[in-house]
Amino acid sequence: MSWIKKVGEVLRSAFKDQDLDFTKIPIRRAIFILAIPMIVEMMMESIFAVVDIFFVGKLGNLALATVGLTESVLMIIYSVGMGISMAATAMVARRFGEKNFKEAGTAAFQLILTGGGLALLLGGSTLWFADDILRLMGASEDIINYGVGYTQIIFGGNLVIVLLFLINGIFRGAGNPQLAMRSLMLANGCNIVFDPLFIFGLGSWDGFGIEGAAIATTSGRAIGVLYQLFHMFGGKHKLKILKENVVVQWNTIKKIMQISAGGMGQFLIDSASWIFLTRILAEFGSDVLAGYTIAFRVIVFSILPAWGFSGAAATLVGQNLGAQQIERAEKSVWVTAKYNVAFLAFITVLFVAFGENISSIFSDNPAAISISGTALGIITLGYVFFGLGMVLIQAFNGAGDTRTPMFINIFVLWCVELPMAYLLAKTFAWGPEGVFIAIAVCHSLHALVAWFWFKRGRWKTINV
Repeated sequence: MSWIKKVGEVLRSAFKDQDLDFTKIPIRRAIFILAIPMIVEMMMESIFAVVDIFFVGKLGNLALATVGLTESVLMIIYSVGMGISMAATAMVARRFGEKNFKEAGTAAFQLILTGGGLALLLGGSTLWFADDILRLMGASEDIINYGVGYTQIIFGGNLVIVLLFLINGIFRGAGNPQLAMRSLMLANGCNIVFDPLFIFGLGSWDGFGIEGAAIATTSGRAIGVLYQLFHMFGGKHKLKILKENVVVQWNTIKKIMQISAGGMGQFLIDSASWIFLTRILAEFGSDVLAGYTIAFRVIVFSILPAWGFSGAAATLVGQNLGAQQIERAEKSVWVTAKYNVAFLAFITVLFVAFGENISSIFSDNPAAISISGTALGIITLGYVFFGLGMVLIQAFNGAGDTRTPMFINIFVLWCVELPMAYLLAKTFAWGPEGVFIAIAVCHSLHALVAWFWFKRGRWKTINV
């Protein structure tokens, strides 16, 4: 019973609104206290997309096409949010490790100022050219006439998208992932209520149709941001923005842009590689594409806990480097990696043994189920290495070294994975299995390259 009691204590600590010193509490306990809220946070972000598609799908194919094309462009906006979020975690974690909470508040203000400025600039330009962007993405005039209002609202509201990513990164760096989790839970809950209300109306009111989905999503996220700002400017935590923090520090903003650039690059390079892989698989027919899509969605959902562990490593590295506890920072990475590898090893066994059974939940097409099962069985053979690589990459990011992961992504994903996938699938005529093998091999290579550079130790000397 003692282990049950310990698990209960960790769960209570993970969800409790409190400030902990992650440079002192036991590493294993710290990992789970940080990781559990991060896992829930990521699940909430995934649910956002599922809820929107569920309700929008009832409006027909034009609505689904509008959402799909708009979200493709949103990847650029997401990259800005993800990049600045990485900078936020690294910089705030470092200040917290130094116990310099006043400077943490000042850094948080610079981050919000920088992220907000970029979001307004990007949002204004995309809003103005919304119809041209849809046309560039291949939308028909019917789609543009029907859905441009939705696209304009989403683009115009990208400020809340960036701030939601950014401030949650600040919370994670401060060791308050429960606040990040709650902000997304609140935003999600509002979106679930707003979607059917604004799309379909209530009683004699017909709602806004497709534009209602954009209003619901933007409003839900905006409420999540208001919750974040309440805790940033008036909360009871060590991380807070006071009157004396509201100053412009150009050197800090320059550092934010440098760190963010590497984070944005990582996200865009990774996203582009998946797009090109999808393009290769599309040449083998709709059944293959459908099977791969199912497998990809299953994989993304299954690795959410692994991303949570990896995010915990980023916070622990940043705070312990700030406290000049370099050995503890490195030990945190290896302990976290062990948990991640063990978890993904379990997922590998599950997918290899039951890949087709799991795929059949999402489709009744035998061909698509077969392809998805094959994809799950092959791709996850590289999962054990992938678990190590995820933690190492986030350790670099937590230290403020976002450029190394970006260059690793360029080398492994663009210089090795894409050519290998094409050669195996097309030149050697291995078909879709060739693409799946390339992904598995490069997951492993990615981890080995990251391990090599991590062992060199340059991340320990990064100044943020």
